[in-house]
Amino acid sequence: MFGRNRREKSPAAKAVVEEVERVPSRESGPWDADEPHPERERVDLGGMRLPVDAGFEVQLNLAGDQIVGAVVLFEGSALQVHAFAAPKRSGIWDEVRAELAEGVKGAGGTAEEREGPFGAELAARIPAEGGEQPVRYIGVDGPRWFLRAVISGKAAEDAGVAATLEGVVRDIVVVRGDEPMAPKEAIELRLPPEARQAAEQQDAGGDVPDLNPFDRGPEIAEIR
Repeated sequence: MFGRNRREKSPAAKAVVEEVERVPSRESGPWDADEPHPERERVDLGGMRLPVDAGFEVQLNLAGDQIVGAVVLFEGSALQVHAFAAPKRSGIWDEVRAELAEGVKGAGGTAEEREGPFGAELAARIPAEGGEQPVRYIGVDGPRWFLRAVISGKAAEDAGVAATLEGVVRDIVVVRGDEPMAPKEAIELRLPPEARQAAEQQDAGGDVPDLNPFDRGPEIAEIR
């Protein structure tokens, strides 16, 4: 008798509902700069905001004069992170993971896919001086970007140390920008403001604090 008046949603309203339904609720990152994310201390590297805590040493990966990645050193372990452009409607981790596995095996190492805290990852052992080196390759597909993380050293096999570095990955903020980029093109990073100021003072011949902004981090099977 008092039935509700059913009205059809407009096409625009349906599109909004469908879009909301496609966006998963997330409890942790890596985060996109345009989505809400928790505030914490991070180093601003331009294309990436990297969490920092006491006991961390941060180094930079250089390709010529270009900064393309960062390394966090912690308790005999290293976390190497790089951000890349990705297609708008599809991720690239499946493809990159297969390329990494092929490259590791081609270099005489081993690589096994397993499920990790961020989904599928690679547990690898790569030839190194004095024996094989255990390495974990982690990948996260974001909106128009892809983040690759490589954990080596003690944390590759010690879950307690690994948890700290995994926490870093969860709190990274990727700043993709709006400029067109080819898939797998590295998102360029830059020195944080205080390090740029120190470098400028150094170029001018002034006294500068020892920030070590140009330390090159370790390269772990750099495969594109």
